[in-house]
Amino acid sequence: MCVKRCIAEVDEHLEKQLIKKVYYETFMDGHDGVHPLKVLGDIYMEEQSSEVPDLAQIRFAQGELYFLHKDYEAAIFKWENINNELEPWAKKNMADAYFELDLLSMAEDIYKTIETDSTILKMEVLLQLFSLYIQCGKLELAVDTIKEAVALDPDYPDVTEIARMFFEKHQDWRNALQLAADESIRTRAVSWFDVLQRYIEDGKTKQTEPSYYNEAMMALYEVDQNRFEQLASALFLHYQQREELRFAFLKEINHMMLHVNDAENYTWNRLSEHYFDAYKELISGKYLVREIAHLMPNTLKIWLRIAPSAHSLLAGSAVLAWQELFPSDVDEETIYQAEKTLSYTLRTQDGLQSGFALFENLMSWASDNGVFMGERFKWMVRELLNLDEQHLLVSGSGKSSAAEFLEAITSFPFAGELESSAVMIKDSEENKLTAILDDNIIPLNSIEETREYRGGLQQMIVDAEMPVPFLQQHHTAIIHAKDQQHIMAKNLQQYLHFADHLLLVMDVRHPISEEEIEAVEKIQNKAPKLPVHFLLLQEEFGVQNAAEEAAQRIYTSFPSASIFSFSLHYQGEDQMEELGAFIRQMISGRSLEVERTKKVLYFVRKSINYLLEKRSEKENTMVEQISWNEEMQAKLKGAIHQLEDTEEGKVQSITAAFNQLKNEMKDKITSKLPELFRQCSELITESSNFGNIHVELNEEMNRKAQQFIELEVLPEFHSRFNEWIVSSEAELAESQRFLDDIGEGFNDMYNAEKLRLLCDFKVLEDWARDADRMTRGTVRFEQVNILLKFSPSQFILKSAGKLFGGLQNKTMLHNRYKQFIEHEDYNEVTNQISERFIQPFDLFEQGLERDINIFFRQPFDVLEEAVTETKDAIEGASHGLEQMRKQPERYRDPLTLFDLRLRQYEWMISSNQEKIPYQ
Repeated sequence: MCVKRCIAEVDEHLEKQLIKKVYYETFMDGHDGVHPLKVLGDIYMEEQSSEVPDLAQIRFAQGELYFLHKDYEAAIFKWENINNELEPWAKKNMADAYFELDLLSMAEDIYKTIETDSTILKMEVLLQLFSLYIQCGKLELAVDTIKEAVALDPDYPDVTEIARMFFEKHQDWRNALQLAADESIRTRAVSWFDVLQRYIEDGKTKQTEPSYYNEAMMALYEVDQNRFEQLASALFLHYQQREELRFAFLKEINHMMLHVNDAENYTWNRLSEHYFDAYKELISGKYLVREIAHLMPNTLKIWLRIAPSAHSLLAGSAVLAWQELFPSDVDEETIYQAEKTLSYTLRTQDGLQSGFALFENLMSWASDNGVFMGERFKWMVRELLNLDEQHLLVSGSGKSSAAEFLEAITSFPFAGELESSAVMIKDSEENKLTAILDDNIIPLNSIEETREYRGGLQQMIVDAEMPVPFLQQHHTAIIHAKDQQHIMAKNLQQYLHFADHLLLVMDVRHPISEEEIEAVEKIQNKAPKLPVHFLLLQEEFGVQNAAEEAAQRIYTSFPSASIFSFSLHYQGEDQMEELGAFIRQMISGRSLEVERTKKVLYFVRKSINYLLEKRSEKENTMVEQISWNEEMQAKLKGAIHQLEDTEEGKVQSITAAFNQLKNEMKDKITSKLPELFRQCSELITESSNFGNIHVELNEEMNRKAQQFIELEVLPEFHSRFNEWIVSSEAELAESQRFLDDIGEGFNDMYNAEKLRLLCDFKVLEDWARDADRMTRGTVRFEQVNILLKFSPSQFILKSAGKLFGGLQNKTMLHNRYKQFIEHEDYNEVTNQISERFIQPFDLFEQGLERDINIFFRQPFDVLEEAVTETKDAIEGASHGLEQMRKQPERYRDPLTLFDLRLRQYEWMISSNQEKIPYQ
């Protein structure tokens, strides 16, 4: 064994010499003071004279000296022909020399050819190659080389530190992290765990999966639990920023914590805080229950296991709350530990504020989901936070019994303007009135202003602040729910959980009925934790007969009841002092904060139940909306079709009427003008100038035509045109009435003035303007060639006139011309004149359809817009309904988690003996 160790020590010493290039020192024994080169030269000459000289070792040593003196060429020459066991080292040294000469390519080639079994030589070669690649800028090869060196011998001096510094310098965090993790696991050195933690805290590990750290974490747990907690804390914070890996990390850390030993013997302050944060994140409502269900059991189990005293109540209550919602998820041992924890843990001291924070979160969620919870409801919960005042709810069985009592001690007019409302009286230095409605909070100047808010669908309570010494003295606020002839009136029931005590005022002037006793029993069933007290209202102070009978009746049904007799007609100090003592006794011995916390949680549960009901109600509402809008869409489309038919009918009837009018005027022109033209024959006499007579006749005929149109045709056309407008207006007005009926019907269905179907009667004004323009004043009459045309007969007559115009006998020409005028066919000319006259009316007629379209345009637009709105409403509601039915858990699961948080708070405030049944 000693021999082996000695050999190993010799080998280690030799390798160190080879690394430092001081192998030559092995030849220096006995040559102190002599230069190594001379010593080696002498030995070389001596060896050379041997029969079989072995010069390799001497040449190797000489090469080292040349290298150390920077004579790299001589060193290379010496090392080139080394063929013994030093050959790999000689090659390595040659490559080192080329490296020093900056012949990097040659150096790299030689390094790569070295083959050896020596781990040390391999490491030295790799480190030299690593330096060479850095100098060449070949960083990828440098990375591969240093990783190979670390893998070959991570214990080699400084190799892991060199690798770490290189990776950090070049921000190669993936390899740096891998190195730190591997070395942490291998060496279990705290320094490497610190490096790993530093990388995590500095955000250098963004690409790593949570499972990557498992082995390192388990190794660290065995080394140092405190360091383990620090590293786990760093990972919690890191993955808290990585939404996509948050659950994966929690799963991994849970797995680790389930398999570590002695976890109970260490105080996990940091880790418990992170588990608390993880729990809050899981139940925040951001995730569906199915997304967190696989994580919650182990998360809660571990949290309970490691929770210090500050968190034990939170963890234990969380376990029990989850178990109640999902009984099969939590194992019996964990449930037992949770119950055991709660049995000896002090109850929470900030339950009221925590409960109110839960309530506000729930209100915010409701608002985000389109559910309005009501201002009055939220105001009541906020009022519960004021622990300086006890809430005394006062009611009675008679119409004015409680009001009379309250007016006696507060001087506030309970029986007046607020007959149908609830009121809360609080002591204050200044007077202030506020109406608290379901949808609004309204400051008031006087009680009379409440009139406009009473009698509607909304509930109202008046918050009245004023100086009331009696209330100030006893730190009490009075809530008065109006009697309404019945103790269990709805107005009273809704304030039972708002009150700390209930004082029922019984008028002893009337015997207590069985109905009143039953009503009190119902109150106790509705609010079993609410203390109920009785005040007997009597005529005079000190008259006990009626009061004693009433008290006996009460004690028979309620043996533990507290009763006070009060006289309306005696306001002495004795009575008020006794009443004060009665109230002090009433409110003593109860923890107001605990009771108020329970009340806040009651309102949270009530809200959750209401929101669950609203889900079903909302779904039904959507179904009804879709059905209603589909029906409306069908009716609107039907109305559009009716309007289209109406429009088409009006176009046809109005256009046809105008066309008939126009044609009648045209016929009148074409029938009358030929007669007028023929009458012009009377202008021809024997003395006429037959050379020019056709021109004179042509002018006369045109004059007669123009005169006829202006004096006869236009006035008649004007009159009948206006008659047509009046008739058309009547038809269009009928259409407007039809549309008014349609609009009224739709508005009744909409329950709003939504559709106003207004036709454009300006069209009629345009028609009247056009009628005046076309049928009043003179006609712009263009001369028509009547006798100047070159038809054969006219041409003959014209020629004859020129030929025989100078003859004295003109009788023949006179007769011929007259005959011609009286028998000529004027159809072509009259058609031409009538067409010219009628042309503007033709254009007017052509525009009638467009005008009538304009008349009906607005109703069409309104109806089509309504169809589009109903279509959008159907699509929106259908999509919403589809989403609700497709993923009901999107609405239900957040409420389930609110229920979980509520149940947890209920566990946290319950007494050691009290176990709350799950509701």
